[in-house]
Amino acid sequence: MFFGLDGVEIGLIIVFLSLFAGILSGFPVAFAIPGAGLFAFAVIAWLDGSGMLIHNAIDASSEGYRALIGAGVNPDTISIFRYPDLPTLAQPVFERGWETALDRNLSFIVNRMNERVFAGQSIETLLAVLMFVMMGITLERSKIANDLLTTMARVFGPLPGGLAVSVVVVGAFLAASTGIVGATVVTMGLLSLPTMLRNGYSPELSTGVIAASGTLGQIIPPSIVIVLLGTLAGDLYSAAQEARAQSLGCSDALTYLGKPAVVSVGTLFQAALLPGILLAVLYALYAFGYAVLNPSKAPAVSVGGGSGEVITRREGLTWFVLAPVLLIGGVLAFAEFGVVGSQSLSVSNFSQSDDGASLRTNVSAPCKAAMIELHGQAKWDTAVAEAEAIAASGGLDTGHKLNDEEMLAAVQAKADRAAPIGTGVATIVVLLGLVLVLAHGVKPGDSVAPLAVGGFGLALMLLVDLLLIGPRTSPGVTLVLLAVPLAITFWSLRHAAARLAQNELVRVVFPPLMLIVAVLGSILGGITNPTPAAALGAGGAMMLAAYRKLREEGRDPKVIIWATLALGAMILLGANFDLRINQDVVTFENWIAYLAAAAAYMIAGFGMIYSGYVLFRTRVLTPIVRETAKVTSMVFTILVGSQLLNLVVISFGGEHYIQDFLRSFDNEFTVFLIVMLVLFVLGFVLDFLEIIYIVIPIVGPVIYGGTFDPKWVTIMIAVNLQTSFLTPPFGFALFYLRGVAPASVTTGHIYRGIVPFVVIQVLGLALLWFVPQIVTIVPALMGG
Repeated sequence: MFFGLDGVEIGLIIVFLSLFAGILSGFPVAFAIPGAGLFAFAVIAWLDGSGMLIHNAIDASSEGYRALIGAGVNPDTISIFRYPDLPTLAQPVFERGWETALDRNLSFIVNRMNERVFAGQSIETLLAVLMFVMMGITLERSKIANDLLTTMARVFGPLPGGLAVSVVVVGAFLAASTGIVGATVVTMGLLSLPTMLRNGYSPELSTGVIAASGTLGQIIPPSIVIVLLGTLAGDLYSAAQEARAQSLGCSDALTYLGKPAVVSVGTLFQAALLPGILLAVLYALYAFGYAVLNPSKAPAVSVGGGSGEVITRREGLTWFVLAPVLLIGGVLAFAEFGVVGSQSLSVSNFSQSDDGASLRTNVSAPCKAAMIELHGQAKWDTAVAEAEAIAASGGLDTGHKLNDEEMLAAVQAKADRAAPIGTGVATIVVLLGLVLVLAHGVKPGDSVAPLAVGGFGLALMLLVDLLLIGPRTSPGVTLVLLAVPLAITFWSLRHAAARLAQNELVRVVFPPLMLIVAVLGSILGGITNPTPAAALGAGGAMMLAAYRKLREEGRDPKVIIWATLALGAMILLGANFDLRINQDVVTFENWIAYLAAAAAYMIAGFGMIYSGYVLFRTRVLTPIVRETAKVTSMVFTILVGSQLLNLVVISFGGEHYIQDFLRSFDNEFTVFLIVMLVLFVLGFVLDFLEIIYIVIPIVGPVIYGGTFDPKWVTIMIAVNLQTSFLTPPFGFALFYLRGVAPASVTTGHIYRGIVPFVVIQVLGLALLWFVPQIVTIVPALMGG
């Protein structure tokens, strides 16, 4: 052995040195990673074959080992780290020879490529990466990001540090649309850094706020980091909890935990929402505070070119704050008192099964002890009492198919409990009411009469729903009854849209904001999973870009507008009508809805094709597709290459060696803290892709196999990687910014400027550590 090190330890050192050498060699990372794996395997195999690598494995036939097993110690927890005095056996690191390890690696890499890249369950989620990348690149290439920055500078510029605050706001926008750290930092550096320097901002604050805001793409959903990390975390958590349950004597994770061991990308998006907003707010507050203390280094700037009438503070508070709060709060209050709610009469044709016990109680003695330790004696006693009550009543009712009379009774009972005003109508009233309120807010000096007509239409809509529409009213009849109120409201909305279009802030911010809300809302609300939402985002970004190009050319973008309206009509028709025409009985109104949805689909499809043609004609589509293909192919190539490197580590026992070391610590917080520190250091030299696909699979079975909430663990890792990307001297975001910064900005400026934001990141990470509810509260409220 070399320097008294174990053969497995030497193998790990060879792997990581090969990886770092490959990355620093200048070769593309996607090819350097598998090359490093092959080189490391060859070196380790040669040393092992020469007898130079010796692994000290615990002697399973020794008296000490048998004594531990006899005392009830789980064999999986016995390691040289926890029991260093146990007798060991000297053996090669490749127990069956490197040839066998090579054969296994080749077969495993083929299987894993098929499982994770070509045909596995995770491929659908990974497709979201491609479309989120395309969405972000489209918004950046079409100059929408430039418009956002210019407009935000006009809004926040007159404030102390206003340009820095505008950079944070736009950085959060871009983070929610791109999710790519490098692209956001480069874009913000090119667009905002010269402007900030020209207006007297210090190079330190300018570079610091740009680099920090650019890394928000790591955490603010829809983040590519969370998509990739979440796909992997779901598999790791499920497998780790299953192994944990079985090691404790339970049959499966569901029995032990009392709930499925599942974590989805959509749930992680919910968990990341508050931490992302928190970090953005902390950045903006620091920029504002810095400007107040150092006004000469972050002066207020009046950026010309704005449009719209001057709005007093009282008018702004009334129409932009008070009126929307009253509108939304009023509907929520009505919902609380049962006036607004669901009017659905959907009833299962099977009887509702009685609730079973909160925990499974028919378990082995070791599993019982483990469950009591996890859930507490009180919860176990409650579950036992529930199980006894169920048994005394004849057992759990598994349900039976309802007959016609029972179905009618169940439907009638649900109709009697239905709210007077449906949730759908209330939601439409709130959304359209907000448009009318904001329209008056941006032009308070104009006549209120046209907008008041719209308010009358919304009130009439609520009245019609209250008096004429009930749970048994068909969607077609509902649409006819609401036609007049909707027509009145839409007439008013034309005037509202004209007023809103005259306001530059609304005109620039509203379209991308609505796109982001549509994408995130569909995921966070549980309407769909990330992949269809990403497709919506990519298509919407193309239509936005085409709309902008047509306006630049002075051409009418009505095709894009009609396509957008058709897309909305498709969603409404699909949500309110049964469009399945392959059934035995299809009502007349469902046929009409199907034909209308088919027509809307064709209009939306034509608008999408036309958008592609406009972008192709204006030479925007080609670079978008090329850049998307480049980024996506890099991601998937790194995914495949990292699998090869992982298999090399597994082949000589490196993965189990690291896991045994981590499990030797009894304190779960200590283990996670060690992992976080290692990830933080690795973030200096490795990109998030390499860390996700090389390091997380090795440490994942340990950190996801404990009692920590998997959502909290995943978000902590994401924020930690974000912090390491900012930290001098090797932070990736700093190198991205250095590449586009002017010569007057030195590397020292960038390093000094980023230090306060690193401190903010560390404080934010500490806050998430001590207050994990920041991560878990949104998924809990949304049922994630």
